[in-house]
Amino acid sequence: MKDDIKNNDKFFRILKKDSKTKARLGSILLPHGRVLTPAFMPVGTNGTVKAIYHDKVKDIGYNLILANTYHLYLRPGTEVLSLFDGIHKFSNWDKNILTDSGGFQIFSLSALRKVYEMGIKFQSHIDGSKHIFTPEKVVDIQQLIGSDIAMVLDICSPYGIDHNKTLKAMDLTHYWAERSIIRRDLTEHISGRAFRGNLFGIVQGGFYDDLRKKSAEIISSMDFPGVAIGGLSVGEPKEVFDYFLGLTASEVTYRKPRYVMGIGSVDYILNAVENGIDLFDCVLATRQARHGSVFTDDGMLNLVRSFNEKDTRPIDENCTCTACRYYSRAYLRHLFKTKEMYAGMLATEHNLTYLYNFLSRIRTSIRNGTFKTFKDEYLYRFSIKKDNL
Repeated sequence: MKDDIKNNDKFFRILKKDSKTKARLGSILLPHGRVLTPAFMPVGTNGTVKAIYHDKVKDIGYNLILANTYHLYLRPGTEVLSLFDGIHKFSNWDKNILTDSGGFQIFSLSALRKVYEMGIKFQSHIDGSKHIFTPEKVVDIQQLIGSDIAMVLDICSPYGIDHNKTLKAMDLTHYWAERSIIRRDLTEHISGRAFRGNLFGIVQGGFYDDLRKKSAEIISSMDFPGVAIGGLSVGEPKEVFDYFLGLTASEVTYRKPRYVMGIGSVDYILNAVENGIDLFDCVLATRQARHGSVFTDDGMLNLVRSFNEKDTRPIDENCTCTACRYYSRAYLRHLFKTKEMYAGMLATEHNLTYLYNFLSRIRTSIRNGTFKTFKDEYLYRFSIKKDNL
């Protein structure tokens, strides 16, 4: 789909285009503050980013994190969240929150759910209790959560299924998207309160060119302020991911912010930015940190390995995180070897600081017209095999 370059009212502004790629610098105005894009969102599935204080996440510079509708619906539950008027007060996070619809979590529990036209019946992975998610209910739950960006209920097609099954899943996703819009627009009439956030549609279509193009066109044309690209990074080879990301991004409207769900490695992020993607999220940075793997410009550093035992250097001399300001690689290895909780906390802060600064460097390169050079030089240095990483 080709669009004139226009601003989507005041919600999304394109501030600068890169002349050599499709990368763009932008900003999204959300209820809890403006977010500069491209931006990475730390994952706080249960209303908290694992192994780090909320205040520290804010100090790094993040003002948008991700939480999950499915998990928050099951625990603490809508009754508790309603007592606090949503997740912001409940978790004492006064910045923006994007919530996944919970659809991916439900579909990953294939033995515990059944899909119908009306919605999804599933069993809780916690206690086996039975529940129903409809498009309308998912909108209502995210309204109660107080999501600044809410996602529609969709069907994430697994890699490898045939064209006909993918088509059926895509058509149902589009039908659910239409129902989600109707529910959003009726929210004030139903509850007496206007919908608090911004509802994004999700492009599906699996790994078929015609379905991807069709879904991108249909979701782009709907009354959503932003568009997510779903159904990628679900087990496909990287070259397949790269191809379908590029194809889908080229068909999604230019006028709305684009969000690719579930990517967090630097090479995937750079490729997505090059294709005009604005938002990313992934558990990779925090999960790897808890296992002792940290980001550096020279590649991933495994702090647990023996070559760090007597290394007096910080992880990164130019990093401002607590680990790099006060501790050596040797001490961090000691913490991991002795299974101290502080090890994961320090490594998590480092990885989130690194990614925040990495995205800042990307935005600067777009602003300066040097993104392609930055990408190529960064990946060359990051991917060279080192003996001490």
